[in-house]
Order: sequence, then structure tokens, then C-alpha cells
Amino acid sequence: MKTLLDDLSAVLGAGLLLDEDQRVERARDTWSRSQIAITAGEPEVAPMAVCAPVNAAEMAEVVSICRAHKVPMIPRGGGSGVCGGVLASTDAVVLSTEHMTGLVSLSTDDLLATFGGGTNGFVAETMMAESGLTIGHWPQSIELSTVGGWVATRASGQYSTAYGNIEDMVYSLEAVLADGSVYHSRDTPRASAGPDLRQLLMGSEGTLGVVTEVTLSVREQPEPGVRQAFHFADFAAGLDAIRAVMRQGWRPPVARLYDGRESWRHFRDHMPKGNCMLIFLHEGPPGLAALQAAATEGLCGARGGVAAESEAVDTWFEHRNAVPTWDELLKQGIVSDTIEVAAPWSVLPRLYDDVVAALKAVPGVVAASGHSSHAYRSGANLYFTVAAIPEDLQRYGATYDTFWNVAMKATAALGVGVAHHHGIGRVRRDWMPSELGEAGVGMLRSVKRALDPEGLMNPGVLIP
Repeated sequence: MKTLLDDLSAVLGAGLLLDEDQRVERARDTWSRSQIAITAGEPEVAPMAVCAPVNAAEMAEVVSICRAHKVPMIPRGGGSGVCGGVLASTDAVVLSTEHMTGLVSLSTDDLLATFGGGTNGFVAETMMAESGLTIGHWPQSIELSTVGGWVATRASGQYSTAYGNIEDMVYSLEAVLADGSVYHSRDTPRASAGPDLRQLLMGSEGTLGVVTEVTLSVREQPEPGVRQAFHFADFAAGLDAIRAVMRQGWRPPVARLYDGRESWRHFRDHMPKGNCMLIFLHEGPPGLAALQAAATEGLCGARGGVAAESEAVDTWFEHRNAVPTWDELLKQGIVSDTIEVAAPWSVLPRLYDDVVAALKAVPGVVAASGHSSHAYRSGANLYFTVAAIPEDLQRYGATYDTFWNVAMKATAALGVGVAHHHGIGRVRRDWMPSELGEAGVGMLRSVKRALDPEGLMNPGVLIP
């Protein structure tokens, strides 16, 4: 009688990874809670096998085999997620897109670039730059994340205020669904042909299938940009300045406001202590950056903003992706994480106050701060950072769970978005009824049952 591994080997050959180190390395993402468990002495878990197909046809065969054997499947891209979207058990198989990489096609006439789902984000952007183009998607994880992972987690990049989020860039996509079928959306700039099925896969976090190929609508490289910085007496005044810029129709790719604590950490040489720094990058077609910068200066000045040297923005660009790992912090006794939410402009000041106050009230928390990094015409996100020093190692997990719970509770109490761009994974899963409502959760469960009646595709993620 053939075993699961026999069947998988017949399809994958060298694409079936069975070495223990290879399996452990691909068993999880970079969720802080997973690292806490390891620091507390729990052993690393190795899935039964790692499957790394080279194309959608192979992936479909692998999914069909796993379904026949009733084996859980855990899709994985670059493993850069921070919400527990990848956490394999010993009886599961990891479906890796690591061999589905590279530029499949590029049309400079249509500004369309098709990539394998496992293509590293920075590699993809570099390929576009060589042709005088850009994707315009710059998540902090760009050197670790994959194009397919961007879609699966509904990601956002640091230039989103002008260029949009990943859902604004996806032209078409291919995915192997949980039932083993291969879905490919039509290549068209827009369609009025029923619901947009691409949206089911954007943000599905591997619960409905595996994104194997993505076609992105890319753009020409902009002219060199203009960098600006202004500091404000308080966070609410800075938010009002961004709101005014967006309201008038200006779209700076980068518009980031830091509260007093984070501003002092990043920009202490460019502003008084206690003030809040707002930085901008303006770029686009010839002439736009200077025009937009002039308008922004007037709008910020009218709201109490004091101009700072553009070197403040240079400093941010130099260090924007340099952050310590969870392991490095845990070795210092610090339990930390970031929590991003979103709300309309009218609610943002209270949301900031309520979440920071709730985090600071948690025993062991030594720092709670926030910034806004993605703006829209009718609202923006808030991105909180929290750090705690629990009394002992046994309190690490409980402290982490508590500060997440109070942040979600404060956000849900205001009826606003509990997740902006990191996704749901496991850490936010039980707050989905607040986000979608019971009817919405019911719809999501119905779609899951239709495609994956036995619940084999990434169980435990996204769906309460």
C-alpha cells in the first residue's frame, strides 16, 4: 500500500523535502507568540514533509494527494508573517512556493508583470527597476516576503498612500484552490462579470488555496522625489494635517506621523522633545512633487506644523527596515509586538488614546506608542508598538495575550477595523466577528466549507 510520502515523491522528486532541519525551518512564520513558546523551552515542531512544487499543475497534484490522505496542508511563502498564519503541526504538510519564482512575463506596453507566487519581493522590485519600472509596493518585509504572500495576506507597503495596497496592484492571479482545482482570473483591467473572485483569495491567508502566480499592474519609475518633515505639538494636530492633505486630493506616497515617544526615538536631533514628527515623500510625473510639496507645506503650517530639515526624512529612509528580531528582544527579557488598526479620521484621535491607555495599563508593559503610516481620503491606520518586561519567563505568553486582548477590545469598542495590513492569522482570529459581523463570518465559513469541506487547508487560521 502506497503511503502519503510515496505518492508525493512520485510527483515532486527532489521537491519533496524531508530533512528535519528543512522541515523545522519552514514550520512557522515570524509570529512573536511562536518565538515566545520556543524561548520558554517548547521544542521546535517539524511538519511531516515540505512540498515545493515548480508550477501550479504540480501543486494541484500535491493538494489532491493530501486531500486523499486527509492530511492538513499549510501554505507558506517567505515566512515573514507576524500573526501566526503559518504554524505547522507534526501531522501536516507544508506547501511551499519557494520553487515557483521569477518573472514569467513582462509587457512594457501594458505595464503588466507576471511573477511566480514564491518570488521574493525585493527581487521582483529589482527586476522592474532594470526596465525603468516599479511595482510601488514596499512593505517593511520586502526583503523577506513573497509576491504570493502579499496577495494572501492582503498586504500594504510604505508607499501605499499614493500607489495603493496590494489589492490595487493585482491585475490577475492564479491559485490552486483547496479542492485541487486551478483558478486563473481573466486578464482584464476591469470586469462587470459578477463578484470579483480574486478578492476571495486576497487576504485568505492560505485557508482557501495557494497563490501560485500573480500579474501586477506596474508603473514607470517616478522622477526624484521631494522629502519634507514637520513637527506638531500633539498627535491629533498631526493627524489633522494629513487629513487636510488627503482631503484636497494630494497623494504623497509616504505620509507618516509619529507620536511623541516614537518621534524622540527616531528624530531627536530634528525637533523638541514631546512633539510629534510628520514626514512626507512626494514623487510622481515631472512637476508633481514640487507642486504637492508646496501645497503640503501650507496645509501643515496652517495647523501648527513647524518645518524640520529634510535630513529627518533621510534618517528614516536609512533605517526604515532595521528592527530587532523577537528573539533578540526576548533574550533581553522583553516581550514585544506591533498591532495595526484603522479608522475614519473622526475616530482616530480617540482610538489612539484608548489603545495606548489600555496597553499601558497591562502589568509589565514598559512602553506603548504609535504612529500612522497609511492614509486615505476617509481615514488612516494606526500602528502601535508595545513592549513589556514580565516578572518571569512563565508570564511571557500570558502578558503577550493580555496586551493583544486589550488592544483589540479597545479597537472593537469603537466599531473600527481590527486589522490594517498584517492580517489575521491566529492572533486576531477570534476578533473576526467584530470585524465581519456574525453574518460575515457565516459567509466566510460557507465559502470555506464549499472549497474545503474537511478543513484541511491551513486549519486554525483566519476563521473563528
